[in-house]
Amino acid sequence: MKTLVAIANFGTKNEMYLKRVLQEYRSMTRYQFDIVVFSDIPKDIGQGIEVVVGLPTKDPWSLPFGHKALFAERMLQYDLFIYSEDDILITERNIDAFVEMTKILPEKYIAGFIRYEISETGRKYYNDFHNRFHWDPNSVLKIGEDIFAYYTNEHSGCFILTQGQLQKAINSGGFLLPPRKGRYGTPETAATDPYTQCGLKKLICISNMNDFCIHHLPNIYLGKLGVDVEWAAHEIERLKSIYGTNIVRGPLIDTNTLLDEAVWEKKYHDPYRNDILSLIPNGVKRVLSVGCSCGSVESELVKQGIDVVGIPMDCVTQVSAEARGIKVVPPDFEAAMYALRGGDFDCILFPDVLQHYSDPIFLLKEFLKLLGQYGSIIISVPNFSHPSVVRKRMSGKLLFSKINGNHSFEKYKIHFTTRHMIDSWLDRCGMKVVQAYLKLEPQRERLNSFTMGLMKGTLSRNVVVLCKRITV
Repeated sequence: MKTLVAIANFGTKNEMYLKRVLQEYRSMTRYQFDIVVFSDIPKDIGQGIEVVVGLPTKDPWSLPFGHKALFAERMLQYDLFIYSEDDILITERNIDAFVEMTKILPEKYIAGFIRYEISETGRKYYNDFHNRFHWDPNSVLKIGEDIFAYYTNEHSGCFILTQGQLQKAINSGGFLLPPRKGRYGTPETAATDPYTQCGLKKLICISNMNDFCIHHLPNIYLGKLGVDVEWAAHEIERLKSIYGTNIVRGPLIDTNTLLDEAVWEKKYHDPYRNDILSLIPNGVKRVLSVGCSCGSVESELVKQGIDVVGIPMDCVTQVSAEARGIKVVPPDFEAAMYALRGGDFDCILFPDVLQHYSDPIFLLKEFLKLLGQYGSIIISVPNFSHPSVVRKRMSGKLLFSKINGNHSFEKYKIHFTTRHMIDSWLDRCGMKVVQAYLKLEPQRERLNSFTMGLMKGTLSRNVVVLCKRITV
């Protein structure tokens, strides 16, 4: 098959990775390649490699967008089109798998890839599995013996399209959009536009996962982000098992906002949260976590001998929580409340979920029915009065209306939470804050000192509070 390959290569930093990538293409025998490298400076990469020098705009991050006009111009000359960053190792096995799965997938789907890195000990980690990204349990599709699912991180530093898929993407009007950033950064946007702007959807073949895994050669995210392949296998097996069943899948809450930035969305791969853990009262024996993700925070309580029950975000993240010793109930509020009826918890956690629920006051009141007489709740939400947010709003980089406006949720699918808003919610539930965790970045400490601590609540990125019932 005649294949056009476009590679973005800025500067000289990744020269060694580019050489390895080109070596891999040269070793393949089943495809006829024409390779074009987009660079900001002239380069002699070797015989048979076309080099296009220049940036689409003055922004150096715009370089990855250079391939788009090339693909459109040469669309009728090739069967396959491959775009990748210069450190993504696509193998002949990967291309073969794409071609085979494309034969059976409906036209609106594109077979996609997941990146991995390898540690010095040889362990593999999926570095695309981090932060807010997660599997969609409602996306599982089975065709013959092959099973597919949607992973919400569309970025893998590359994509492959057939001529027909490229034609559809161009006709949609979304493929040739100019360089920009939005929910992804600028280079990531260049690699995800076929999925996010063109009416096409990326699916991962989870029944043949290895064929759709590509090596991110620098291995720079090890220990920073990503999930061990063996650990991730639990969730993948869960996805395979739920196809055709009536199991409650979730999500518990839709955490996708309509903001241009995704930074405030719920983290499914939640980090260690000392702010939440430090507020757990002494003597607590039973804890309920509403909107439990993979269980990183809750598992710390399990290690202390505390009985922890989680209402998971969905039935896939549920298996990660269970593997960490957390008891779980179905990812549905009605089903969870039924399963927990008569419960008497010492502490209930709401880890970054209330801002995503349409009526947080109702939700708080419902779960107070499960709280012991002297129990407490811990709430964590983003602080939208933080100076960084205010600065973005004033500069026009972040467009949303008045923070405390009641209409914000209907328009953006998120409450613009502040300490004042949380106090208001609690008051209507007969509760009050008894302790707050306030941690400032070093650059904010000076301003906090200048205001004699009066702005500390505003300068903290998150509102994290311990609350109890108001007693008369």
